[in-house]
Amino acid sequence: MQVEQAEPLGELSESPGEEQADGLELAVIGLGYVGLPLAREASAVGLRVAGLDLDPRVVEALNAGHSHIDDVSDDDVRGMRAAGFTAYTDDACLARAQTIVICVPTPLSADGGPDLSAVTSAVRAVAGRLRRGHLVVLESTTYPGTTEEVVRPLLEESGLRVGQDFALAFSPERIDPGNTTHGLRETPKVVGGCTPACAARAAAFYGKIVDTVVQAKGTREAEMAKLLENTYRHVNIALVNELTILCRELHVDVWDAIRCAGTKPFGFQAFRPSAGVGGHCIPIDPNYLSYKVRSIGYEFRFVELAREINAHMPEYVVRRAQDLLNHKGRALHGTRVLLLGVTYKPDVADQREAPAVPVARLLREREAEIAFHDPFVPAWSVDGVAVPRVVDLMAGVRAHDLTILLQDHSAYDLPALADEARLLFDTRGRIFRPGVEAL
Repeated sequence: MQVEQAEPLGELSESPGEEQADGLELAVIGLGYVGLPLAREASAVGLRVAGLDLDPRVVEALNAGHSHIDDVSDDDVRGMRAAGFTAYTDDACLARAQTIVICVPTPLSADGGPDLSAVTSAVRAVAGRLRRGHLVVLESTTYPGTTEEVVRPLLEESGLRVGQDFALAFSPERIDPGNTTHGLRETPKVVGGCTPACAARAAAFYGKIVDTVVQAKGTREAEMAKLLENTYRHVNIALVNELTILCRELHVDVWDAIRCAGTKPFGFQAFRPSAGVGGHCIPIDPNYLSYKVRSIGYEFRFVELAREINAHMPEYVVRRAQDLLNHKGRALHGTRVLLLGVTYKPDVADQREAPAVPVARLLREREAEIAFHDPFVPAWSVDGVAVPRVVDLMAGVRAHDLTILLQDHSAYDLPALADEARLLFDTRGRIFRPGVEAL
């Protein structure tokens, strides 16, 4: 294992208490897109792992050998079970583990700030089971200061002290669903501890699971690193999305301009336009930073502008679709529109924050008749109303007045779609031929 550290490390006892005598080395709280891959990798290197999740359906499925996320297969889960993994809804398992990692969701609240209710609930559960020698790590994305200002005080209500009795650290998750090249092991793991001793414990733990551990100066730096990564993408996606709108007015092929710029071997990274941003990170995480900055009397104007531009893209896509139909002498009202790909990225089933939802909503508001197809999504609804699913893709494409490619799953035969569609609007920049409208 390679460890890159910011400062000398201290020492903190790793001795488990009597309650840990059964050898349980890791308990993961939250068995979703972040927690379950972590549990899998820990099991794979020989650690004895338990998982805690509030959803009894998830727990029952995992204990029966079935996965509920893209990146962990049923075979993976069966291998985990054979290695001793068990999922629980009861937090009693926390007391038996040497290390506890919190991987619960941190969505946005109604006022646009971070909703830490799942984090605080998990931390209180940990506090009730905390023992001397425990290592507690928060992986849930949040604003800088959360570990020190929210997590630490709740844990210390137990009477135990960080850096003396137990170790506390933050390590931002870097899971990229569907990425087969950079998995958890291959992606460097950033860790920041409340004390040098805490950092040492966290680095030693993750060093068993990943190839490279990068030590941050502290928890705030580790928290900020995650927000910086996703804010960088959020802002650059907004840049190219706005550029797309401007290029159309300037009669410039934005896709060709991006292709040409991408040949520069330094100083440029290509981002590509789309119907909007999706997933659990980019549309949400930069808001944590805006929230924290506002709390000290400043505005993060780059993030606010990026959010405004990216949120406008579904409306722009629908307007382009309407213009395309008008050019063909048709109105959007009453037109049959087929949406292809309703997940937030190619070749995964993950629909979190997918731009297909606002696109569908806007089409309905204009009284278009919508249907969808997605090889990873058997059923889909928008605002509680089911959207009809096309079973025979090519027959569906031929039957609809307009087909909008929102996600370019590899299962789609794009040339065949272009041949069969009455009218095709490609928002992914994958089909360049006469008669196909590109975003």
